[in-house]
Amino acid sequence: MTHILAIDQGTTSSRAILFDKAMRISATRQKEFTQHFPDSGWVEHEVDEIWASVLETCRGVLADMQLATSSVAAIGITNQRETTIIWDRRTGEALHRAIVWQDRRTAAFCDDLKAAGHEELVTARTGLLLDPYFSGTKLRWLLDNVAGARDLAREGHLLFGTVDSYLIWKLTDGRSHVTDATNAARTMLYNIHDGCWDAEICDLLDIPMGILPQVLDCAADFGTTQVFGGEIPIRGVAGDQQAATVGQACFQRGMLKSTYGTGCFALLNTGDTAVTSQNRLLGTIAYQLNGKPTYALEGSIFIAGAVVQWLRDGLGIIDAAPDTQALADQADPTQRLYLVPAFTGLGAPYWDATARGAIYGLTRGSGPAEFARAALESVGYQTRDLLEAMAADMGGLGETVLRVDGGMSASDWSMQFLADILGAPVDRPEVLETTALGAAWLAGMQSGVYPDQDAFSKGWALERRFEAQMSAQEREARYEGWSDAIRRTLTR
Repeated sequence: MTHILAIDQGTTSSRAILFDKAMRISATRQKEFTQHFPDSGWVEHEVDEIWASVLETCRGVLADMQLATSSVAAIGITNQRETTIIWDRRTGEALHRAIVWQDRRTAAFCDDLKAAGHEELVTARTGLLLDPYFSGTKLRWLLDNVAGARDLAREGHLLFGTVDSYLIWKLTDGRSHVTDATNAARTMLYNIHDGCWDAEICDLLDIPMGILPQVLDCAADFGTTQVFGGEIPIRGVAGDQQAATVGQACFQRGMLKSTYGTGCFALLNTGDTAVTSQNRLLGTIAYQLNGKPTYALEGSIFIAGAVVQWLRDGLGIIDAAPDTQALADQADPTQRLYLVPAFTGLGAPYWDATARGAIYGLTRGSGPAEFARAALESVGYQTRDLLEAMAADMGGLGETVLRVDGGMSASDWSMQFLADILGAPVDRPEVLETTALGAAWLAGMQSGVYPDQDAFSKGWALERRFEAQMSAQEREARYEGWSDAIRRTLTR
C-alpha cells in the first residue's frame, strides 16, 4: 500500500490529493461547484453536487496515477465545517440544500436566545458563542422549515451531519453515521469538556438527539468504502481548520497557525486547557487522539480569499486570483482605502451578523488597483484583530511566529503585508496543502503508514519567512484607520 487518499471538501470546491509514503503529493484534482445565494446573507450548496465533485476528483487522481484501490492504505477526510445537511437514511437523499457555514438566516433566533440569557450556558458547554455561524441553529431551521422534516426525525428516518458525516455515510453506503470530535465541536450541540452531545442544549434548540452522529477521535475507524472498486478504509477525519493545525504540526501549547481559504481561521494551541475567551474568540477542540482532546482558541474571519473572488466575479476587475497582486502593486500609495468585507456579517472578535460590507476613503482617483490593494490588506487587518484578542486572552503571545497556509498564502504580497501589519514573522511551509496533509497524516498514522507526532513535527519544513519591514509608526497608523472603519461598519 503506497498511498493515502485525502479528500478536501471545501466551501467553493472539492479536491482529492494522493500522498505517497513520504507524504509527498503524487496527484491532485479539483472541482468547483455552485454557490447559491437565495436571500441576503443566505448561502447554500447542492448536496448532490458536493457528492458528485468528491467522486469525480477521487476517481480522477486514481486514474491519473493508474492506481488500484489495493495500493491505497486509507482515506483521510477534511471538510468545510458547520455546513449543515439533513437526509433520509432510507434513500440517502438530502431534504434541502446544505446550509453553508457563512449563512446568517438564523441571526434573529440567535438574538432571541441571547436576550433570554442562554449564551452563558452555550459558551460554558461548547466554547462557542450564540451565532448563526454554527450548525445547531441551522439544523433547527431545517427541521422547522422543510415540510415533514420533524415527522421524519421523530419516526427515525432523518439523519443530520456536517459534510464529513454525510460523505462518510455515502462512501460507506449508509453503514457509518459518524463524525469526529473537531466537527462535533463546531455544531454548538457538543460538550467539549465532557465529550458528548449536550442534552440540555439540544432540548433548548428542539433538536432530537437520535439524528446526531456518533463522535469518534480524529484518527479512528470510520468505516470502509467500496465506491472506487475495492475496499479502502476511512481512518482520519478533521474539520478543515483543525486539519490544517495538524498539517502545520502545531502540536505544542502556544503554537499558532492561520489558514487563508474562503475565510481565514487562526488557531492557537492551548494544550489540555479549554480557555474561555473574554474577547469573543472561540474555545474549540484542535484535535483528539486516543480519546484525549487538545484544545485551541480560534478566531474566525468569514471573508478572506472570498474577497478576491468578489473582485473577479462581482466587480469583474480581475480575470484570475493571481492578477490581484499585480494590480495591487499599481495602486496609488497616497490613497488609503479600507475595505471591510462583511458580505455575510463580521466574525471574530465582533460577531455582528447584520453588518454588511463597506469601503471607506474613496476619492475620484480610486480605481481597480486601489480596490485590489484594499481587498488584500483587509485580510491582514482582520488577522491582526484575531491576534490582538488572543494576546488579551492569554496575557500575551510572547515572540509570536505565525505559520500560514491555504491558497492565499501563496501570495508574497499578502504575506508581506501580513508580517508588516502584525509586526511579527510569518512562516510559509514548503507544503501549502496543509489541510489535506493533516487529514492524510491522521489516516496514514492510524494505518501505520506514516510516523507518529514527534517524527511528523520534525519533518515540517519552512519555504519562506516574511519579516516585518514597515515602521511601527506606520503600522499603528494604518491599523487605527482600519479600527475606525470597523467602528463605522458595526451595527450593534
